[in-house]
Amino acid sequence: MLKYEIFINPKILKNLEQDIWTDPVPAVLKMEGNHYAITLAYRGNVIRKKKKKSYHIIFKKPYTVNGAHEIHLNAEYSDISLSRNKLALDFFHSLGVISPRSKHVLLFINGYCKGIYLELESFDKYLLKKRNLPQGAIIYATNYHANFSLTTPKNKLKTSLDEGYTVKYGSEKDLARLEDFIAKVNTLNNDDFEKVIPKFLDTDQYVKWLTGVVCTQNFDGFIHNYALYHNGKSNLYEMTPWDYDGTWGRDLHGRKLSHDFVPITGYNTLTNRLLTFPHFNEKYVTTLSSALENQFTVKNLEPIITDLFNELKPYIGLDPYLTINEQTLEKEKLYILSFIKKRNSYLKEQMMTVK
Repeated sequence: MLKYEIFINPKILKNLEQDIWTDPVPAVLKMEGNHYAITLAYRGNVIRKKKKKSYHIIFKKPYTVNGAHEIHLNAEYSDISLSRNKLALDFFHSLGVISPRSKHVLLFINGYCKGIYLELESFDKYLLKKRNLPQGAIIYATNYHANFSLTTPKNKLKTSLDEGYTVKYGSEKDLARLEDFIAKVNTLNNDDFEKVIPKFLDTDQYVKWLTGVVCTQNFDGFIHNYALYHNGKSNLYEMTPWDYDGTWGRDLHGRKLSHDFVPITGYNTLTNRLLTFPHFNEKYVTTLSSALENQFTVKNLEPIITDLFNELKPYIGLDPYLTINEQTLEKEKLYILSFIKKRNSYLKEQMMTVK
């Protein structure tokens, strides 16, 4: 496991710890023998109030490192396996969905071990460049109002159709285009919807993304934990996952969820409308069936999970915030594998409901 060391003026660090919402502060990051000038800030909302916090790092000198301008170090504080996010994002990648790459690192700040963190790529224009993907707008779904609907999840009329979204890379015209898309999703009759929506949305890619959300059972994935990438070549929207710690049979707080908690049809307005069309159902059933026979199986995922947990075991005793041991990880591995088996069977049984 790579060792990351952050060096920061003790006074600045004290101020950062006292004000969890403070602006990014200057620091130095050492990794693999190299030193980089960075700015450092806490990231996330709920996690800022936890003992083990997550960090947002922006490279300043040099401006990019390994092709990235910024990275995220996630504490994964509510996940006793420290692995659900990585397992989910890697699973999406296996389905052919663009997703951030990740790896576990051991973090030190001013010589003190802060524990095991998950380093995540930032989904931005630099990621597109690294993957040789066409440049295009990237819009984050930053809260639960990003449900492709005219109303909020609490059935209140939105004041603006771009509620819940933040432009990561792009301009106001990209938000305007998104508003137009959401309006069409909600107001077009079925005949027009079938003709017009494929001019905005890569429906084949959406099916792969939907398969990933449904298999991993991310309750928030339909209305929050995603980014929209407007592919500059195809001129179509693609969905990308983000923050998938609430998966594999647990919610974002680490509480157990039944394997049938999230329905096969998902939750958001866009999916509900798409599923009214037989040809979309056929694409979905075909893609989901393939995943249930190949990627989303105990046979495929058990060695992946085992290798990941074995990588973590030598380091869990160094994390001052963890109360787990090797036996805890083994027990959690069995729980995840049990979820996969039950979820797989449940989805196969429910397949007829979307045909």
